Amino acid sequence: MIYRIALACALMLCLPDAAFAQDDRTPVEAAASPGTITLTDGDIAIAAEDANADDAIEARLRGIFDVIPALSNVDITVQQGVVRLNGTVVETDAADQAETLAGRVSGVVAVDNAVQIDSSVDKRLGPAAQRTRAVLDDTISLLPLLAIALVTAILFWLAGALIARQKWLWSRVAPNPLISNLIRMVVPIIFGLLGVVIALNILDAVAILSAVLGAAGVLGLAVGFAVKDTIENFISSIMLSIRQPFRANDLVEIDGLRGNVVRLTSRATILMTPDGNHVRIPNANVFNAIITNYTRNPERRITFALGVDADDDPVAGIDTGLAALQKLDFVLAEPTPTAWIEEVGDSNIVLTFAPWINQSHTDFLKAKSASIRAVKQTLEEKGFTLPEPIYRLRIDGVPSTLATELPSSAKEGSQAAPPEPKVKAIAKGEMDTRPDKSIEKKVSEDRAATREEDLLSAQAPTEFGDEGQTPKA
Repeated sequence: MIYRIALACALMLCLPDAAFAQDDRTPVEAAASPGTITLTDGDIAIAAEDANADDAIEARLRGIFDVIPALSNVDITVQQGVVRLNGTVVETDAADQAETLAGRVSGVVAVDNAVQIDSSVDKRLGPAAQRTRAVLDDTISLLPLLAIALVTAILFWLAGALIARQKWLWSRVAPNPLISNLIRMVVPIIFGLLGVVIALNILDAVAILSAVLGAAGVLGLAVGFAVKDTIENFISSIMLSIRQPFRANDLVEIDGLRGNVVRLTSRATILMTPDGNHVRIPNANVFNAIITNYTRNPERRITFALGVDADDDPVAGIDTGLAALQKLDFVLAEPTPTAWIEEVGDSNIVLTFAPWINQSHTDFLKAKSASIRAVKQTLEEKGFTLPEPIYRLRIDGVPSTLATELPSSAKEGSQAAPPEPKVKAIAKGEMDTRPDKSIEKKVSEDRAATREEDLLSAQAPTEFGDEGQTPKA
């Protein structure tokens, strides 16, 4: 044991301190040392045949640069491990690449990059022409695949167009004409996109489709904001065509506008007013509006008010008016006419009468006019008075002697008997209450003469669940 310790101490005394010293040299200094191979800046060193010889470094770099066409014109000079690069290159990246490769060779102490960028036209057009030829060569080699991809896309599109033309198929799938047409428009697009996806998959270029779809999504969002009202009207058209809240020629009231429905388009609902004017209402407004359909139920109630004198019996007036209404041919027996006391006015009692009619055989406005005439005439014949408004005036500050100063003729006139009642001429004969079909006839002529799209269908069910046209009583 003592012998071994003594031997170790002797070896430590004999060996130089450099053997145990830590290598504090930089990677470049270590690379310049004979027989040493190190890594520079984390890169793998490219070993030369003889790291100590400048010729070996130059030969090594020359062999590397000759392999790279962009560095073939670069001159290399090595002295004491310092590499000087001269010559010209076409692109800046090539000069940087030459400097990087030179710095990675073992034994290189420093790199002096004096490479110039050649901006001459012939030098720059040469690489561009080479790249163009390479692209053309690749394209020619891909022509068979391009042909197959193009034929695939065209076949899919033709298949979609052929399927979309089968009207009998889509009329069964979607009885609504707008939905059927919309499907027929979308089917070729879907088949076309499917063909494009398969074609790009054949060319191994699906990434292009992803980029195109992403750009199309952004563009579609921008266009959607720009045509928001148009899209809203189109969606409302789809909903209205599905629900069918009215038929052609129905008398409706939408947003305070009354008229007969001419047609429902993809943008607006067209009405013909009682004056014969066309009114276009945006479908977005129609879908959100309160719609009154006067044609849906042929039975309709008429209401009107008449005032009798305050001294008359209002209940007797109601019975008299109802008896007069029940004698009219156009007034329905079921539901029975009704009446009530509406209010007590300043000089009369207001009575409201409400008979029912069938609009299929009777015009509403004509029936209302005839009903008012008949009740008024009957009340007056039975001794009821329909007074005009009476107003009392009070004048303050009039002298009491004013009456004595009036002429005798005025005094006598004030005591005279009231004038005779006016003779009330009552026309004889019945009023014509048959429906006026002139507007309906104009609507039918308009629909027959105009080929504009119409989303209303007489066969499609309405939102009430019935099939076919609105029933007529």
